[in-house]
Formats: sequence, C-alpha cells, structure tokens
Amino acid sequence: MPQDDMAALTSAFEAKYGVKAKVWRSGSEKILQRGLLEAKANRFEVDVFETNSPEMEVLSREKVLIAANSPFLNELIPQAIPAHKEWIATRLNIFTCAYNTKLVRKDELPKTYQDLLDPKWKGRLSVEADDSDWLAETVMKMGEEKGIALFKEIARKNAVSVRKGHTLLANLVASGEVPMALTLYNYKIEQMKNSGANVDWFALDPTIARPNANGVARNAPHPHAALLFQDFELTEGQVILGKRDFIPTSTKVPSNLNKMPLTFANPKTTLDDGQKWNKIYDDIFNRKG
Repeated sequence: MPQDDMAALTSAFEAKYGVKAKVWRSGSEKILQRGLLEAKANRFEVDVFETNSPEMEVLSREKVLIAANSPFLNELIPQAIPAHKEWIATRLNIFTCAYNTKLVRKDELPKTYQDLLDPKWKGRLSVEADDSDWLAETVMKMGEEKGIALFKEIARKNAVSVRKGHTLLANLVASGEVPMALTLYNYKIEQMKNSGANVDWFALDPTIARPNANGVARNAPHPHAALLFQDFELTEGQVILGKRDFIPTSTKVPSNLNKMPLTFANPKTTLDDGQKWNKIYDDIFNRKG
C-alpha cells in the first residue's frame, strides 16, 4: 500500500486507540522474504502483515499467520475470506485498461481483447512486467489455448511494450509515453484522474480482481494490538480506504469502481502453477529481466 494511504490508516488507528503503529513498507516479495526469514530465525518483530494475497498465502502455508476470528468477517464479500481465514482481504486491485485521454479518444476504445488486434494499436500498448496472474485468469476464462493464441497474436502484430512497476506504468500513461496500458489497477488511475492527470480507465471482459489482505502473525509480539488493528482495517479502515479511491471488501462501504462482473484471482494458481504462467507471460511479451 502506498505510504500516504497507509499513513491515513495508521494515524486514524492511533488517534482512536492511542496505540502507536510502526510501519515497515516494502514490495510484496520483500515483505514475504522478511516474514519467512524471521520465522525461521525465531525472531518475531511483526504483528500484522499486509500485502498481495499470493504472498499472504505463502505465509499461511508456512505457518506464519493465525486464523482470524473477527466479529466483522460477516460484513465482507465472500471472496475476501479463504477457508483457513489466516489472511483476510481488505481491498481489491482490479486490473483494467488505462489510457491517456489526450492520445486516445473514448470512441476508439476497444470493447473486447480481440479489438486489440487492430493495427491502430501498434506501438501504443503496454503491460506491467509481473502480471502473469492476470494473464492466467484471463486466458483460462477465454479457454486457455484460445486465450494464449490471442495474446500472442496481439503482441506479435502490435508490439506490446513491458514496463516494471504499476506506479511507473501509470505515470508513463499520464505523461503520454505509453498511450494505453492493459494491466493497471483502476483505483490508482482514479486517484490520478481526481488529481488532474490526463488519464482514465475502462474494463474489458473478463475483469480480474486480485485481493490484497492482512493477517496477524502467529507469534506477534503485541497480539492484542494486532487483532485490534485487523478489526480496525475491516471496519473504519474500510471507510478510509473507500474515500481514497481504493476498493474495500466490506459490503457496507460501496464503491463505484467494482460495478463490473469480476473474476477473482486465485492465489493458489500463482503459487502452484506460477512457473508455468511466468514462462507463458515471457513467451508472449518477451519481457526482459
């Protein structure tokens, strides 16, 4: 979660409960690595983890987390709660197409992925480097063989570029260096649009949602504060996230950003078949590094 957004959560938590929250922020891979290394070394410094659901699922499998028993779970969408309850989705990252409104007209936007075969998109499209889970869920909905063939043809005909980092890619769309990106989170584009950037977003079917989640550490040094923060993020925190254009998982906090039919990414696909889909992603988009 971006630093200013997490600060909005923690400052509200501190103001309500008088409990100081210390945040260590990094990418999802480093958060996972820290959790696993500290658990292996029996060094327990983390109370609550918050990151992408695939990394949270690894922490669950490695017995780093404990099951949630929050009274607020029944307020969440069903897809927010895995059977083991060791991580709970607090918000959704919805993969959408984002475009520069000065370079792409609304009336020329594609209505299907097949429309991206049009030669007018040559050199105008980009994807983020590590979104193989988006590709996996998308092509499985289309029919795996058919879907893979379609994206190979799009990449072959129209030279889809690859950029590392969703924030970087979003900024490149805003600057006009990338006219349209296929794998950006709509909450981020909505934030940028509301700040005056020349960007907008739209969804193609299937629209993939990746849950982001929190989970309480099994050996949390401050277990009561950890449970308190988890409950806070599932209640008042949902309102805070919604006001900042995130997509909460609470049914009590409506959002205008999740009105399309959604296909939820299964973190087990990323973990159990990740090598397969990373290779397919590489083969299609020829990403480097």
